Amino acid sequence: MKSTGTKTEAVGKVLRGNICLILASLAWGSTFVVQRTAMDHLGPFTYSGLRFLLGSLFLLPLALHCFRRKTFSQIKPQAVKIPLIIGASCLTGLLVCLGINLQQIGLIYTTAGKAGFITGLYVVIVPILGVFFGYRANLGVWVGAPLALAGLYLLSMTGAMTLSPGDAWILAGAFVWALQVLTIGWLSPKTDTVILAFGQSFVCGILSLLVAVYAEEMHMTAISAAWFEILYGGIISVGLGFTLQVSGQKYSPASHAAIIMQLEAVFAAFSGWFFLGEVMSNRALAGAGLMLVAMLVAQLLPSWRTLKATQILLPK
Repeated sequence: MKSTGTKTEAVGKVLRGNICLILASLAWGSTFVVQRTAMDHLGPFTYSGLRFLLGSLFLLPLALHCFRRKTFSQIKPQAVKIPLIIGASCLTGLLVCLGINLQQIGLIYTTAGKAGFITGLYVVIVPILGVFFGYRANLGVWVGAPLALAGLYLLSMTGAMTLSPGDAWILAGAFVWALQVLTIGWLSPKTDTVILAFGQSFVCGILSLLVAVYAEEMHMTAISAAWFEILYGGIISVGLGFTLQVSGQKYSPASHAAIIMQLEAVFAAFSGWFFLGEVMSNRALAGAGLMLVAMLVAQLLPSWRTLKATQILLPK
């Protein structure tokens, strides 16, 4: 009974982690529209810096509450490792800063569809790089990742696959996002979810603004014109999205998380249809469906193989 209960609890944690990652993808996908419109008023580093600082401000009260609860609880106080929090925040914040700004720069020079597809290459980069980090992906990941990539191609690419100057920025960002997913998978079980999300957002915001001061012009009129994009991107994408990612990756392996988070492209396409009236073609719908199949394959194939092996070993 104890073993069954432990197994059920573990399955429940994985399910909660997957739900968090799906909700994170929804938050990021719905933000893609405002990321594009923000570039009409602000430079990429200015926009990234402002929205990530706003996101960290949104998380600050929750982070302080978690710190006090863990440190000063009369019931069961816990040791909060300050050096670990600072190091984790700096590392993940640097990776997010590189990834998000490489993407923002690339979006200036290439189409949204190509940017989405090239960024999505991290779904196959994660399990490959994971080998060097000691992660061993199962068969579900190796089958699901190419399926997700094929679905992403159908969803995002409508013309010929030609390379533009912006594509190199996007591709570099895809490698950075793969490293970020692997790093979060390594650090999230060791630290508090909200505190790490706050530190990551704060570091990314500060680094982005430091670059913006030297590389871009910042005017209050432009910032005022993009207030909605900053507000939505800061609270929904940063405050909620990255917190849900850290929370979800506590229980979901990095390679699985990469496949689930590809749903960001699906949600982005549906957001464009809902808010901007963009048409979803049959090709795009087929791609979205294939990505959903990929997610199910990655999650269910390992369980099916285990169940089949167990049935073979059972006495007839």
